[in-house]
Amino acid sequence: MDDIFSLPVQTPSPAARPLHGSTLSLLESPSALRDPEVPFSEPVPVRVHSVRGAGGVSLRVYDGGDLYGPPLLFIHGFSQCHLAWRRQFQSALGLGFRLVAVDLRGHGHSDKPRDAYGDGRLWAEDLRAVISELSLERPLLVAWSYGGLVVSDYLRHYGQEGISGVNFVSSMVKCGSEEGFALLAPEMLGLIPGLFAQDEAISLPTLERFVSLLHHQPVSPETRDAVLAYTRHVPPHVREALGSRVVDHDDVLHRLTVPVLVSHGLEDRVVRPESSRHIASVVPGALVSLYSGIGHSPFWEDARRFNRELAAFAARCW
Repeated sequence: MDDIFSLPVQTPSPAARPLHGSTLSLLESPSALRDPEVPFSEPVPVRVHSVRGAGGVSLRVYDGGDLYGPPLLFIHGFSQCHLAWRRQFQSALGLGFRLVAVDLRGHGHSDKPRDAYGDGRLWAEDLRAVISELSLERPLLVAWSYGGLVVSDYLRHYGQEGISGVNFVSSMVKCGSEEGFALLAPEMLGLIPGLFAQDEAISLPTLERFVSLLHHQPVSPETRDAVLAYTRHVPPHVREALGSRVVDHDDVLHRLTVPVLVSHGLEDRVVRPESSRHIASVVPGALVSLYSGIGHSPFWEDARRFNRELAAFAARCW
């Protein structure tokens, strides 16, 4: 992993809203973006923003790398947060690109309202608010897992004119239907009732099992514990609301003309590789990158290859 190193200290941008008056939690401690599996890696300086999304929901946004570089906007998956992208924030990507990661509504340090997850326009407006507030010019959207649905919501309501391209990573673009369930791996399907449970005696072992499915390659106990911590930080009502959506974005994807890269690990035990093959069959001219021996998180399990391919793809987009 010799492409992983700390980034130079950045001067806070005028739009950044520093966090004063409270002790930072696990998710925002100075070492939060440190990769426990990379020896001697240093915390990555980031600018922290609070952006008002749809309905006034406060979204926490993390902004690193080159402030004046082409922007990469990272959108995490189900019950995750911005920390999923640590191996991108700690890589050479930050020397040439602006790296922005948002905690989606209901996740991380963003607000977690009730009854505010079923309408795709809300998700679309959230991304639009981040892009607008941070003045991201034609960002490249990098969407992992459930993030594929969120990006597709944005494309449905705001179109593709304001973005440079999309990297769908182990992504979902439909859910709640027989076809959508067929694109989930059997191990993931078996966890669904427990993921929505209010009783921690049921939910905790289910979340532990879910976290174990995120990687095919072994991870350290430190990484496992960190991922479990921010997975548990998402309330059951949020997980249930996300899982209850009925969405199919094939019509949106069919109209895409911006560059699209589809990345997927062939050992994925959350979203079957068939989901990415489906996206590639629907999106005209989509590029496909399949990772042998890799699971649901190629950007973590083979970060060196993922970062290299993302940079090369980004060069095609601008």
